[in-house]
Amino acid sequence: MTGHSLNNIKEIIKKDLKATISNPIVTIVLIAIIFLPSLYALLNIQACWDPYGNTGNVEFAIANLDKGTTFEGMHINIGNELVDELKNNTKFKWKFVSEKNLRKGVYKGHYYAGIVIPKNLSKNVVSISSDHPKQAQLEYVVNVKSNPVATKLTDTGANTVYTSLNAKIVEVINMAAYGKLGELQAGLADGASQLAGGAGQLQDGANQVSAGAGQVKGGAGQVKGGAGQLHKGVTDVKKGAKQVDKGSKQVKKGSEELESAVDSSLLPDGPVKKYVDSSSQLANGTASLADGSVQLANGSTQLAGGANDLAGGSLELAEGSLSLAAGAELLGTSAAGALFTAASSLGATANQLSAITGINESVLGDYFLSPVKLDRQEMFSVPDYGSNVAPFYLVLSMWVGALITCVMMEPKSSAGTKYSPFEMYTGKLLIYIIMSILQACVTIIGAHLLGVHITNYPLFIFSAILVSVIFMIFSYSIISAIGTVGKAVMVVLLVLQISATGGIYPIQIMHKFFQSLYPYMPMTYAIRLVREAQLGVVWGNYIPALAVLLAIGLATIVVCVLIKEKADKASKYFDERLEESGLF
Repeated sequence: MTGHSLNNIKEIIKKDLKATISNPIVTIVLIAIIFLPSLYALLNIQACWDPYGNTGNVEFAIANLDKGTTFEGMHINIGNELVDELKNNTKFKWKFVSEKNLRKGVYKGHYYAGIVIPKNLSKNVVSISSDHPKQAQLEYVVNVKSNPVATKLTDTGANTVYTSLNAKIVEVINMAAYGKLGELQAGLADGASQLAGGAGQLQDGANQVSAGAGQVKGGAGQVKGGAGQLHKGVTDVKKGAKQVDKGSKQVKKGSEELESAVDSSLLPDGPVKKYVDSSSQLANGTASLADGSVQLANGSTQLAGGANDLAGGSLELAEGSLSLAAGAELLGTSAAGALFTAASSLGATANQLSAITGINESVLGDYFLSPVKLDRQEMFSVPDYGSNVAPFYLVLSMWVGALITCVMMEPKSSAGTKYSPFEMYTGKLLIYIIMSILQACVTIIGAHLLGVHITNYPLFIFSAILVSVIFMIFSYSIISAIGTVGKAVMVVLLVLQISATGGIYPIQIMHKFFQSLYPYMPMTYAIRLVREAQLGVVWGNYIPALAVLLAIGLATIVVCVLIKEKADKASKYFDERLEESGLF
């Protein structure tokens, strides 16, 4: 670049700066151009600040047809209870109407949506305690055509009613379950008490068996002692019987001797004869007595043997009874211990059931309604939705500001002037950069006053100004190089980047066409840069975005200067022909 070219560039700059302050109308227009982009951003951010927190004016119709029912001797009406709860709910503007008016209102768009509570709602809810439970249903009527966002909002309202109904169902289940648990708890407690009493009786019976076995053993010992004495007596009898037998034999022998000594042939009939006969009878009787004594002795021996056997059997019986008593005592002790353990367990279970039936119903209802609690851990927490979408609208306003500026202050062609295309491009560029910086500053101040959440002000200010300057260079360079065609290019890019940059919706849910454009859109990296600076910087995301934006700015200058050098006159001719038509 020669000194002459530098002087021409300075001359262009001085003319532009002088023009901004010499004419009040120009000054006013420039101020408007500076403020317009910020209004575009800030108004959209404010509109999106908390859309789901401002649903209190959205009308939601409710038609309650529930007839109620009887449950455990009480009349309940779940529909009326839901209506009472909704009257205290401020999330929506609830309208309690007839079924006919609800359907008519939703059809005509007076209400975005409504819910019809059927007449058998309560009956179906309490059927959970019967053998044939029926599912309760609500009819959700929504006019999808009325508004694309309103239907999503009314889904939240429907969910509110749905959640309240589920809570009521849980309450009914609790009432039924508590009654059954109470009966079970009482039964278990009574069973535990009876088991404890039975265990005590069983222990007493075992002790009695043990004591009786001891008495049997003592009696068996006495029998055995008596059997011994009897055996001794029988032995004495047997001994005496033998002596009698021996004596009888001696008597018989003496009688025989006497009989042989007194010969009947020698003695006459008379007293002597009467005396063999008496002796013979005596001898015969003595022999009979001896035989009887022997038989008595033999019988006594048998009796003694039987008594001895009886004593032995009694002793075995006593020992078996002792074993039985020991087993019974062991069984009794084990059974008693087991019964006491079972009684303790049943008692503990009864206490646990008693504790369950004492739990606060609302707490238990919340548990059954949502057994698992999702603990949300936020990274880079943002207090409001407006701050979350601010990076997109801020960057979009900077693109719009650059486009408006280049349309209102159209870049000039060097054709027909003393300036070269490069001198014209470079000399005009400064005023556009100044405008972009002022636009960014106004937008930053407005965001601060609006309360947009910003974690790093220095980095945010730098990033916002940088994005505004690069977008202005981009817009100015393209329009300066190819004129009206450049304006069309900027408008097309604006339209594409609204959907292809992931500013609000994740790019993954967009059409594949926009997904393919995503890496090549300047706003993709500008939004990432501002978002990192505003909501919490991750340098691994920030630095690559910064590098891409700087590369876009430098590449745009080089390419557009080259194009302007070659196509400046052709672009001028094209624009003049459009102006001649009277349409452009």
